[in-house]
Amino acid sequence: MIRGTRNELLHSTITSRASVFGSFPDGTVRSFNSARCHRAHSEEKSRGLMLFGKLPRTGVVSGAMFNHEPVMLNEILEVFSGLSTGTFLDATLGGAGHASALLKAHPDIEFLGIDRDHEAVAFSKSKLSSLGERVTLRHARFDRVAEVLVQTGTHSLAGALFDLGVSSPQLDQEQRGFSYRLDAPLDMRMDQSQSMSALEVINDSSIEHLEKILRENADERFAGRIAKAIVRARPINTTVELAEVVIAAIPAAARRRGGHPAKRTFQAIRIEVNQELVILPNALTDVIKALSPGARLAVLSYHSGEDSIAKSVMRLAETGGCTCPTNLPCVCGRQALVRRVRTVKTPSVAEQTLNRRSTAARLRVVERLSTGWES
Repeated sequence: MIRGTRNELLHSTITSRASVFGSFPDGTVRSFNSARCHRAHSEEKSRGLMLFGKLPRTGVVSGAMFNHEPVMLNEILEVFSGLSTGTFLDATLGGAGHASALLKAHPDIEFLGIDRDHEAVAFSKSKLSSLGERVTLRHARFDRVAEVLVQTGTHSLAGALFDLGVSSPQLDQEQRGFSYRLDAPLDMRMDQSQSMSALEVINDSSIEHLEKILRENADERFAGRIAKAIVRARPINTTVELAEVVIAAIPAAARRRGGHPAKRTFQAIRIEVNQELVILPNALTDVIKALSPGARLAVLSYHSGEDSIAKSVMRLAETGGCTCPTNLPCVCGRQALVRRVRTVKTPSVAEQTLNRRSTAARLRVVERLSTGWES
C-alpha cells in the first residue's frame, strides 16, 4: 500500500524517477540515475504523473505534431501508378504522407481516409484541406471499413492501402504512453476515446493472460518470467516503471542482445490494447470484396503477426478457398478473387539508413479479378 499525500507521492515519483534507456553490454540497466550513464537533464521539467485511478477517456491533443515520413513511398506510388479515377481508400491515414503523394500523382481520384486516432484525423484534415471535396476523412477503426463505405456512398474502390502498426508521432509524443524511452502514464491507446488502456491490461490481467499476450503478440522468450514480475510489482502506473520491471525480469546475459529488453513487452501490450491482430483479417477481407476489377490492395506490415495475417487473407482470396489438388482440375467451383502482384517487398537500404523504423516493413500487394465481382 502506497502511503502519503498525493503531492508527496508526485514529488517523490518525479525526483526519484529513473528514465530507462536500455542496458550496457554487461546487462547493467541504463538510467538517468545510473552512475555509468550520468548526464545533465536540467531540461527535465517537473510534471505530475497520474498515479491513481483511470486515464482520461476523451482527451484529444492537437494533431499539429502528427507529421511523419511515409514508409516505402516510392514503392507505393509505383504499385498504384495505374490509378486514373475512382475512390482510393487509406485505411490507416496517419499523417497523410502516402495520401498527399497519391493525390498529387493522380489528380482525378477521390480519397477516403480513415484512422482510429483523433489526432491523425485532425492533422490530415488540415493538411489536405486545400483539396476540398476530393477528400473525405472519418474517425474509425479499420474493421469498420464496410460501414464507412456505406455511410459515404462508396460503392467500390479504385485502390486501398493499409500501413499497419504504430506511427512515429504516437511513439514520440510522450503523453501517449507508447514508448519505453519516455516517462509517461501507461496508455498506448491509438483511439483515446476507447476505455481499455495499457494501465488496465498491466494491472488487471492474470499472470496467465499476460504470459499469453507476450507470447502471441511478441514471441517473448521470457514471457512467463515477465508476467510474474509484473504481477508482483503491481500497481504499475508509468512506462518507465514497466520497463524497469521487465528489464529486471530478464536474465542479464539476455539483455545484451536483441535491442532494448522491454521492446517486445511494449509491443505486445500495445497490440493487446488496440486489438491490432484481432481486427485485421475481417478488415482486409472487406476491402478485397470492395475493390473494383483491376484495383489493388497494398499492405505494409511491421510485425510477423501482421504479415502472417495479410499473407493468409491474400492467399485465401487468391485461391478462392479451393482445396483441390494442384495437379488436378478444380472441381469445387471456388473462384479466385485476386492475383498476387510481384513487387519490392522491403525498403531500400538507403531508406532503412535514413529511417531506421522502416527496417521491419514488408509490402504485400494483390489485384482484384473480375471473378466474383458484383457491381
